[in-house]
Amino acid sequence: MKKITGIVMTLIALFTLAACGGGSDKTADSSSNAKSEDQLAAIKKAGVLKVATSADYAPFEFHTMVDGKDKIVGADIDLVNAIAKELGVKAEVSDMSFNTVLASLKEGKSDIAISAISATKERKEQFNFTDNYYNPPQVLIINKKNQDKFTSVDALKDKNVGAQKGSIQEDIVKTQLKDAKLVSIEKVPNMVIEVNSGSLDAMVVEKTIAESYVEQNPDLMIANIDLKASNDEAFAIALPKGSDQFQTELNKIIKKLSDEGKIDEFVKQNHELAEKSAKE
Repeated sequence: MKKITGIVMTLIALFTLAACGGGSDKTADSSSNAKSEDQLAAIKKAGVLKVATSADYAPFEFHTMVDGKDKIVGADIDLVNAIAKELGVKAEVSDMSFNTVLASLKEGKSDIAISAISATKERKEQFNFTDNYYNPPQVLIINKKNQDKFTSVDALKDKNVGAQKGSIQEDIVKTQLKDAKLVSIEKVPNMVIEVNSGSLDAMVVEKTIAESYVEQNPDLMIANIDLKASNDEAFAIALPKGSDQFQTELNKIIKKLSDEGKIDEFVKQNHELAEKSAKE
């Protein structure tokens, strides 16, 4: 009888532990969902969507003069304004260095981060990301005087190739231009200056951005060197970890805007604006 009772008690104990374990997971899931719902509710209550960006990446985010005042504009800015409108709030954009954009999100200083950010495996470990909203081809900018010299990846062996600090372009240099010397620089315009002066032999940048800077700098050109495209390089919006409900809501809005052709329209319009601003 003691033996049977012992077995029964053991089974009851195991069942109780299992039930407690399951309850803990459900509580964790509920807590995560509540946190996500609370974040979206807090944004709507405040009436403001706080956005972190690095406004040096035309046509996605850049500075220009509007009615005599400096203003942050770009395809990404148009996108967050459209998202804010769908949420019934206003977007409040803060400009900072690219390598501090995600840090701002992690520290709770912003609700979302948008700055031509790629959702890499490493970044996904620390942040939630929306679905990709734009997948850009990557190119190399070089000085025109080197157009006959830099015609292949091998030609850039031991050469200084720039990429924005903290960007996906750093990985492109490391993986596709393995024999080149990576030079990480915080601001894209600073890289352009260095390619112009010759202190950098080339720089990796997204094609639309490259076209804008080449338009502004007649001594520069896009090199005739193919770089491989990857879905890992597509742009997505970063959110705090655990923002599942908020992520779902943003994905719905991004799909709607994409289906309507709005995102491609934002890129095209801001490419034209960046070129116009460069000529003024």
